[in-house]
Amino acid sequence: MIVPFDSSSPVPPFEQVRSGLATRITDRSLAVGTKLPTVRQLAADLGIAPNTVARAYRELEEAGLIETRGRAGSFVAASGDQSRRRAQQAAAEYAALTRKLGVDDAEALSIVQAALDEGTGRA
Repeated sequence: MIVPFDSSSPVPPFEQVRSGLATRITDRSLAVGTKLPTVRQLAADLGIAPNTVARAYRELEEAGLIETRGRAGSFVAASGDQSRRRAQQAAAEYAALTRKLGVDDAEALSIVQAALDEGTGRA
C-alpha cells in the first residue's frame, strides 16, 4: 500500500493520506517523479471517498510536494528537494546571524533544539 490508513483512527482520513504521502515524499521512499495512483484508485484501495483523497492531493500540491499534470496524473514533485535547500539556506543564515551576534555554537544549537521541541510539544 502506498500510504498507511487506519479507519478506526481519530485522525481524519484526508490527514492520514496527506501526512502519509508527505512523510514518504520527504523521507525519499517515494522518489521525485514517482507517479501516484489516481484519486479514484487510491480511494478504492483505502476504502474511502474519492473527495477525501482529492483533498489530500490538493493540499500536497499546494505544499509543492506533488504536481498534477492533467490527464497524465499526479507525480512526486522535485520541490521536496527545494524544501531541503530552503531549510539549509535558513540554517546558514541562522548560523551567520548567531556568529554576528556573538552567540557560541553550543548555545545556538540549544536555541534551535528548544524551538524544535516547542514545535512538537516536547518542551
